Amino acid sequence: MYDCLVGRDKEVVPFRARQLRNLLCDLGPSFIKAGQVLANRPDIIREDYMNELCILQDDVPPFPNQVAFKIIEEELGQPLEALFSKISSRTIAAASLGQVYRATLCSSGEDVAIKVQRPQIEPIIYRDLFLFRTLASFLNGISIQKLGCNAELIVDEFGEKLLEELDYTLEARNIEDFLENFKGDPTVKIPLVYKNLSGSRVLVMEWIDGIRCTDPQAIKNAGIDVNGFLTVGVSAALRQLLEFGLFHGDPHPGNIFAMRDGRIAYVDFGNVAVLSQQNKQILIDAVVHAVNEDYSEMANDFTRLGFLASGTDVSPIIPALEAIWQNSAGKGLSDFNFRSVTGKFNKLVYNYPIRIPERFSLVIRSLLTQEGICFTLKPDFKFLEVAYPYVAKRLLTDPNPALRERLIQVLFKDGVFQWKRLENLIVLAKENVAKMSSNPALQVKNGPTSRSWQTVSKLDLTDTIKDGARLVLFDEGIRRQLLLALTEDSKLHVEELVDVYKLVEDDINIPAVAMEVVQDFPNVVRDFLLSWSNSVLSDR
Repeated sequence: MYDCLVGRDKEVVPFRARQLRNLLCDLGPSFIKAGQVLANRPDIIREDYMNELCILQDDVPPFPNQVAFKIIEEELGQPLEALFSKISSRTIAAASLGQVYRATLCSSGEDVAIKVQRPQIEPIIYRDLFLFRTLASFLNGISIQKLGCNAELIVDEFGEKLLEELDYTLEARNIEDFLENFKGDPTVKIPLVYKNLSGSRVLVMEWIDGIRCTDPQAIKNAGIDVNGFLTVGVSAALRQLLEFGLFHGDPHPGNIFAMRDGRIAYVDFGNVAVLSQQNKQILIDAVVHAVNEDYSEMANDFTRLGFLASGTDVSPIIPALEAIWQNSAGKGLSDFNFRSVTGKFNKLVYNYPIRIPERFSLVIRSLLTQEGICFTLKPDFKFLEVAYPYVAKRLLTDPNPALRERLIQVLFKDGVFQWKRLENLIVLAKENVAKMSSNPALQVKNGPTSRSWQTVSKLDLTDTIKDGARLVLFDEGIRRQLLLALTEDSKLHVEELVDVYKLVEDDINIPAVAMEVVQDFPNVVRDFLLSWSNSVLSDR
C-alpha cells in the first residue's frame, strides 16, 4: 500500500514478491503450502507474484536424517536394519510436508522409495489453519467486494486438501485407484504401494527408475521417440481428466518420468483432484461449445462448474470469453496453447467475480505444468494436435448417453449437419486408435512393439451406429434434421455420405453389426411401440 501511495509499486514488485516468498519459507510448512496454492490462484493474487511463488514448488530445505529415520522406526514398529538392507544417506527429494529416501528391502532385495512426514507437523498445521481462518473472517467482506471471492471458503478448501495430504494412508489409497484405472495400459506406469510397510506418516512405494522429463537428450539416448512419448503423456492426462475423474494434482518435473520401455511414470499421489461425473460432462460440454463458438453457453458452463456464483449475470463475460478464444484459436488450433489462454484468463478472473474452485485450480496447474514439460521436450509442441484425436475418439465411441448428446451437438450447428466435421472427427479418431494401438514412444531403437503390448487397432463404431439408428428411428427432430442434411440446397448429398462410408468401411464389421441389430430387434420394436403409444396419449 505504501509503494502504491508513493507511486513506485511497479518498480519494486520483484523485490516485494521475493520478500513474500522468503517470509512464507520462514513461517513454516503451512505457509509454504499456502504459497504453493497461491501460485495457482489468479483469482486471488497478481501474475507477477504468482511467478515468484512458483519457486516454492521446487525449493524446500530438508529436515535431518536422524529425525526422519526415527519417524520410520516409530511408524513401522521395527528398526531400520530389520526392514531395509540399504537406505540413502541423502534425501532424494524434499517438499513442504515431507521428504523421500531410496532404500532396498531386506525381504526381496527390491528398491523402494520411502516418503517420511516432517516431525510434529500436525499441530503446526492445525494452529496455522486456525490463524488463516480467523484472518479470513476479518477479510471476508473485503475479499467478496474487491475480488468477488469468499476468503473463508478458500481457506476451508485449502485446509481440507492440506489435511488429506497429511494422512499417507489416503495417498496409498490414491495410488491403488490409479493402478486400477490404468490396469492393462501399456503406456502408463504407476508404482506399487507396500501397505504393510506404510502408515499415516510413512509411505513405502516401488522405486521408479526413470528419466526426468526435462532431459530430452537422455530420453532420445534411451531409444524413446519424443513425439510418441508426448502423445502418451497427453493421452494419459486426458484420460485422468475426462474418463476417470481422478487427476494427478502436482505433475511437476520431479513427479513425472520417462521409463526406458517408453511408458510415462507418475509418483507422489498426495495431491489429487477428484471430478464428479457431472463435472466431467460439463467439461466436455465446454469443449463442444468452444468448437461451436457458442460463447453464451461457455459462460453458463462457468456457472455450472462453480467458477461463478449461481444467478450471476454472465452477459459482461461473454465478449471477454469470445475475445480470449478467438485470439488464441484464430491463428489456427494447432497454435493453441494453455499458457497464452491462461494468461488472458487470469486477467478476466481478476476483473470479474470469478472464483476458481480448489479442484479446478489443481486441474489448471496440472495442465499448465504438463504443457511446460512438453515444451521443454519439444519447443514447437502443439497440444491440440494430440488432444483432439483423443476427444474425437471419445465422442465417437463412448457409449455414455451424455456423450452421445454432445456428439449430436458437435455435428449440428445452427440446425445444419456438419459433414466436414464428421469426416474430421472420424479421421482424428482413427489417428488416435492407430497411434495408441501400441506404445508410440517405442519407435527408434527397440523396433516393433511386442504382441503383449498390442491393443485395439481399429475404430469400433458398432455401438455408435446402433445408437444412431435408434435415434433416427425414435427422435422425430433428429430424423427431420438428418433428412434436411441429405437434401440440403435442393440436392441429394449422396457424395458426402459415400465419403463418410469410405472412411469407416475398413473399421465396420457388417455381419457383426447385422447380427447385433437382429439380436436387438425385439428391444427396438418394444421401444418403438412405447414411443408410438406415448405420442398417441400425448395427442389426446
